[in-house]
Formats: sequence, C-alpha cells, structure tokens
Amino acid sequence: MRSLARLLPALLVAAALAVGGAAAPAVAAGEGDVTWGVRTAANDNGADRQNFAYRIEPGKQISDALVVSNHAATPLELDVYAADGFTTTSGQLDLVTQDTDSVAVGAWTSLQSGRVTIAPGTSVEVPFTVSVPADATPGDYAGGLLTSLPHTTQEDGISVDRRLGIRMHVRVDGELAPAIAVEKMHVDYSGTFNPFGSGSATVSYTVHNTGNVRLSAGQTVTLAGPFGWFPVDTGEVAAVPELLPGESWTVAVPVDGVVPAFWLTAKAALSPKLPTVTGSTPGVDGVAAEAGALAVPWSLVVLVLLIAAAVVAAVIVLRRRRKVAAAREDERVKKAVEEALREAEAEPVA
Repeated sequence: MRSLARLLPALLVAAALAVGGAAAPAVAAGEGDVTWGVRTAANDNGADRQNFAYRIEPGKQISDALVVSNHAATPLELDVYAADGFTTTSGQLDLVTQDTDSVAVGAWTSLQSGRVTIAPGTSVEVPFTVSVPADATPGDYAGGLLTSLPHTTQEDGISVDRRLGIRMHVRVDGELAPAIAVEKMHVDYSGTFNPFGSGSATVSYTVHNTGNVRLSAGQTVTLAGPFGWFPVDTGEVAAVPELLPGESWTVAVPVDGVVPAFWLTAKAALSPKLPTVTGSTPGVDGVAAEAGALAVPWSLVVLVLLIAAAVVAAVIVLRRRRKVAAAREDERVKKAVEEALREAEAEPVA
C-alpha cells in the first residue's frame, strides 16, 4: 500500500462551498483532514500512473479502475463520481462540483458504484468505463474521478466538501488542429508629475486556445518608444498555463521606468508547448501581436509651454520698452530741434 505522502502529487485539491451554494475560497486537505488516499489501478492500461490518460476513437470505450485506500482506524464511506475539468484563475486544473452537470469526460465516465465502504486499513477498486460518443469532436478533454464524504462538514459557518481525486485526460482521435491566438492587446501608460521622470505602463492581452488540443505557452513581452528607442526591460513573463481547447488566459505585464517618448509599442511573442501524448500530434507555430499607445510627458509639455510663454512675454515686454524708449528719444530730439529753431529766430540780424 502506498503512503498518502506519495499520492498527494497526483491528487486534486478539495474545493470549499459556502453555505447556500455561494463559492468560497479553495482549501487544501491538510494532515488530519483526509483519512483516505486514491491512486490508479495497475492493469493493462499501465502501472504507477500519475493520472488517467487515454486515446479513444469516437464510438469506442475503455475500462479501468480507481483504487481507494482507508488510512483510518474506522470504516469509511465515500461518494465516487466523475466530473469535467477546467483551468482555474491560478492556472491549475480543477473539477466541477458534484451538483454541476458534466458534458464531456464526466458524462462519458460510468462507475460501477457511486458509493463505496472501505474497511480500516484496506483498499478497494472502483471499476469504471469511459465511453466516447460516436459524434464526439476530435481533440483533448479533461476531467477526473473524485471521492468525497457523503456529508459536508461545518467550519466557521462554512460548509466544507473535502474531495480527493485523480485527473483524467482523454484525447478523442480524429483531425487535430492545435492553435493559439493573442487577443485584445493594449497598453496603458501612467505618467509622473516629475517633468524629467519616467512613468509606468501595463501591457495586457488575452491568450486564447483556439484549437482542439490542450497546450501551454512560453511568452516574452517587449516595450519601446518610436523606432525602437528607449527600450524597457519587462523582466521575465510567467508562462501561460496549460489551457484546454476553448479556454482563455488573461495576461497583464506591469513595466516601470518607461520613458514618455510620445508613442509606445508593445510586442508579445508566444511559443506554444504541446503535451506528450502517445501518437502523432501536429506542430503549432508561435504567434506574435503588438499594440501601441500614446505616452505624452504632460508635465514636461506644460513646463515647456510655460517657458515658451515666459520667453514670448519677455520678448513682447522688451519690444514695448524699446518702442517706448525710441518714442521718447524721438520726442526729445524733436523738442531740441524746435528749441534750437526758436533761439535762432530770436537772435538780431547784423
């Protein structure tokens, strides 16, 4: 019998449901919380498997078994059921709750028994069959088998459903078309009050698995001013987690030290990574996208305008002063001439 510690890497984390059906934060099953373990059975499908993984033709089926072990000193009764999978906002695969209808793996999986009773210190096998409909669309699907206590427990006013399970990946044979896209890319720039300082920006976009094969992707993001001037180090960008067909992942990359060079151009490049699955899988090319945004140094613009206004005002004042001074000098010369003429007229003729 394997120890629970060895099994934990293959287990799916339990989800907590708030009273009344509202979702509560996910909780992990700690020591003392769960007294049972699950593993894949050793049979013609393999031994020492970390999860269930199958390639099945439409209209075909495959049989396997889940092993449930009771580590407690008392008998244990558990519900056993299959459920569809989905990628959480933290990038992990999770399974829908028992009261949620499954439409793929969870619906295709039939268990010989939906509830088992396990004697202390023993294990039981729960046989199941995965039957793929004849009209199933080719591609990858995810789900899993879950075990849980028939009744939830109360903790601090919250109804907690502790579940342990093993994920299941099903590839339905047929034409495979892996594809990925970058959508809704944009750049948001935020300036600074320091006219000679740098600002910050956020490059955001959505990665969409538009094909029918699950995949992840490495990614790089660059940000620079016009003509590639003033490039900014965006740092290492976390990889996109494995997404199921049709799923999306939101990416937001904060960037500091951005020179407001009036225009910014952001570029994103993704390198898709496909899972290792028995049989051939078509390759998929990387994708790239770019977006631009204004990055106006408003504080510097205002400062320049103020300086320009001051220079213009100084020039106007100087011109006015010169004009007034010239007018005064003309008036003085005119008076001097007039005075000289009067003195000349007053002198007697010899």
